[in-house]
Amino acid sequence: MTTDGFLTCLWFDGRAEEAAHHYVSIFENSRIDRVSRHTAAGPGPAGSVLAVEFTANGQRFMALNGGPQFTFNESISFQILCSGQREIDHYWTKLTENGGEGGSCGWLKDRYGVSWQVVYDRLLTLMSDPDPEKAARTARAMLGMGKLDVAALERAYAGE
Repeated sequence: MTTDGFLTCLWFDGRAEEAAHHYVSIFENSRIDRVSRHTAAGPGPAGSVLAVEFTANGQRFMALNGGPQFTFNESISFQILCSGQREIDHYWTKLTENGGEGGSCGWLKDRYGVSWQVVYDRLLTLMSDPDPEKAARTARAMLGMGKLDVAALERAYAGE
């Protein structure tokens, strides 16, 4: 049994190395750890990238060039907890650039089809306040947003 924890494997169709470099460029505490290439035994062309092990924001991943059989969908997403608007803006911009698309309630898809939630770290606290009016106002405000607006969420919570 290993003691290294989990390694999340992301399946790409030929863009594993590109994706790994993209994610490493966005998050602090990130690096490319290892690139594995196909040998003459295959199944891909000798020398082409099979997999890239990388660390993004301290989390370990493997980007695998598995082929076109599987694609990403919203049933799995990565949540980025942000302390304020500057962080939200940074991650939203970086993850939607060059073909990504914004969604609702802080969700987006990046250019590779991976789903992300760029979330204000106080959002769940605000939405689960014991005062049902505060929680409801915050939830209504969030439901009307694409990228989250921290100031608007806090104003809704405060009843302003």
